[in-house]
Amino acid sequence: MASPRAAWAEAPLSLGLDQDELRALAAHAKVQSVPKNTVIINEGDDTDSIFIVISGRVRVFLHGRDGREVTLNTHGPGEYFGEMVLDEGPRSASVATLDASKFYVIPKAEFRRFLSAHPDFAMKLINRLMGRVRALTENVRNLALLDVYGRVARLLLDLAKDQDGRLVVAEKLTQQDIAERIGASREMVSRVFKDLVAGGYVSLEDRQITIHRDLPARR
Repeated sequence: MASPRAAWAEAPLSLGLDQDELRALAAHAKVQSVPKNTVIINEGDDTDSIFIVISGRVRVFLHGRDGREVTLNTHGPGEYFGEMVLDEGPRSASVATLDASKFYVIPKAEFRRFLSAHPDFAMKLINRLMGRVRALTENVRNLALLDVYGRVARLLLDLAKDQDGRLVVAEKLTQQDIAERIGASREMVSRVFKDLVAGGYVSLEDRQITIHRDLPARR
């Protein structure tokens, strides 16, 4: 296991931590490396720690009784998960690695003490939690009010970034990945993509999605 203090040098500052806060957290963190496709947290587990991603990516997901999974979010370097550690309840979702990943693991008691001693960071954390609540609210809205085409289109537009004048979804998603994010079957997503590609709206090359023109309001 790597030294926490040495590992902090690898950490991006997207959590809003300054150097003093980084050092204070490092004193109580362990560094954990986890292989690809490994479940780190199971829904319903007891809460005992918070995880900050140093490298790699994870997905946060829910299991259905029928065996289907719905992806709630993905997190990369500088993001965190396990913040429900603060309310003493069980884990509200499962988390698995998408890549070989490395994390800072901070025990619940130490994280609580850190928040008490660093109220400015506590406010930053609250703001980030509010952002996540807003994103989840939007996801619920999409599930309730949009059909499968609308959900696919909304996801693509949310993920697409400008690259040399083209809208490109940098994350390489399979149709199954998309289905799990929007709460639909892979077959339905496949039909939507078939129509979008045939209409010249998007193209797929090596799992990279490029949007060539405005997506139609309805398929």
